[in-house]
Amino acid sequence: MKPVLVLLLTLALSGLGWAGEAGPLVTGESLPRLPQRLVEMILEAVSAPEWLVAIGSFAAAAGTVVGVFLGGFALLSLFERKVLARVQNRLGPNRAGYFGILQPVADGIKMLTKEDIVPTKAEWLLHLIAPVLIVVPAVLALGVIPYGREWLPVPLELGLVFFFAVGAMTEIAIFMAGWASGSKFPMLGAMRAISQMISYELPLMLSALAVVMMTGTLSLSGIVENQQGFHLWILPAWNILTPWGMVAGLVFLIAGIAEANRCPFDLPEGESEIVAGHMTEYSGFKYALFFMGEYLGLFAISGLWITLFLGGWQAPLPGLGFVPSWIWFFGKLAVVIFFFLWIRGTFPRVRIDQLMRFAWLFLIPLGLLTLPVAAVWEYSGRGTLGWLICGAMLLVPFVMLTVFYNRRLAPATRRYHFIE
Repeated sequence: MKPVLVLLLTLALSGLGWAGEAGPLVTGESLPRLPQRLVEMILEAVSAPEWLVAIGSFAAAAGTVVGVFLGGFALLSLFERKVLARVQNRLGPNRAGYFGILQPVADGIKMLTKEDIVPTKAEWLLHLIAPVLIVVPAVLALGVIPYGREWLPVPLELGLVFFFAVGAMTEIAIFMAGWASGSKFPMLGAMRAISQMISYELPLMLSALAVVMMTGTLSLSGIVENQQGFHLWILPAWNILTPWGMVAGLVFLIAGIAEANRCPFDLPEGESEIVAGHMTEYSGFKYALFFMGEYLGLFAISGLWITLFLGGWQAPLPGLGFVPSWIWFFGKLAVVIFFFLWIRGTFPRVRIDQLMRFAWLFLIPLGLLTLPVAAVWEYSGRGTLGWLICGAMLLVPFVMLTVFYNRRLAPATRRYHFIE
C-alpha cells in the first residue's frame, strides 16, 4: 500500500500523467482539482468499487471548497478589521503575530475556550442546532459555483435554483435561533431579520431572472460560457456591460448586501436597538458559527454576482487566456469583497422603515423593469438601437421612481416621542 501511495504522490509532483499517457496531472488550470484526482487515483489503485470512487471524489471536491473558504474566512476577518482601521485612521489588530497575522488564530482559540451559556428557558436542542444550520446553506451554495474552467465542485443543470433553494434555509435557522433562545430580544431580532431577508430576496431573484432569460439556462457554468468573447476587440461580453445588465447587476448587488447582512443593511444585529438580534443569547463557539455563516454567505452571494454579471472565471481582457481561470475568479472576488468592506466603512446604518420602503417601493419595481428591457435588448439586435431604446426604458422609470420614492412616500420630517 505504501509504495502505491508514494508512486501516486511522485507522479503528481513530477507532473506526469497516469501511466505516462493521460497528460500532465498538475497544471495551473487543474491545480484546484488535484486533491480530487489524487483520491480517485488512490481508490482506483486499490481496486475500489465505482460507487466508492464517486463518493471519495465528491468528498475531496467538497473538502477543497470548504478548506479554501474557511481559510478565506480567517483571512477576511483580519483583513476587514485592517481595512476599517485604515478608513478610521487607526492601526487595527497588530499584537498577535507580525502585522497581526495570527489574530484569526487567537480569535479561534478564544471562541473555543469561552464558556457556552444556555439560558434556562431556552430550547436546548434547537439552541444547539441553529448555529450549525446557519453555516450549512452557505457551504452548500458554495459547492455549485463554477470557480474555473475545470473547477466546478458540483455540476448541476439547475445550479441557480439550488443556490436560492438552500439560501431559504437561512431564514429557518435565524427564526430557530431567536425562538429557541427563550427571550423577547432575540425573537424580535429574528423577526426583523426574516422580514429583511424575505423582502430583499425578491429583487435578488428578479435580477437573476433577467440573466436566465438572456442565456436560456439555469446552469451557472452555462451562464458563464454565455459571457465569453469580446466586443470591439477589447470589451468583455459580460452581462454587466449591457443596459439591462447594469441595472439588474446594481439591483442584485444592493439586495446581496442586505442578504449578507452587511452595512448599511445590518439591522438584524443592530446593537444599539436590540442588543445583538437573534444572536443575543449565544456565546462561545456557537457565536462564532453565526459569524462564520455570515462570512461564508458573503463569499457565496459575491461569487454568484460574479458568475451572473462579471463573466465568472472569464478573463477581463483579450490575450490573457494563459492565466488559470480560477485566478481570475478569485481576483474578481477579492475586488468585490473589498468593495463591501469599503461600503461598511463609509455608510451609516439605515432605519428599518427606510430599509423596507427601499426594497418594496424601489428595488422590486426596478428589478421587474429589467425583464422587459432584457427582451427589448434581445430583439433590437443588441446594438446601438438597443442601447437607445433600453436606455430610455430604464431612465424614465428610474427618475419617476426616484422622485416618487423620495418626495412623495418618504416623510419630510420625523418626530421622535420620548417618555415624559
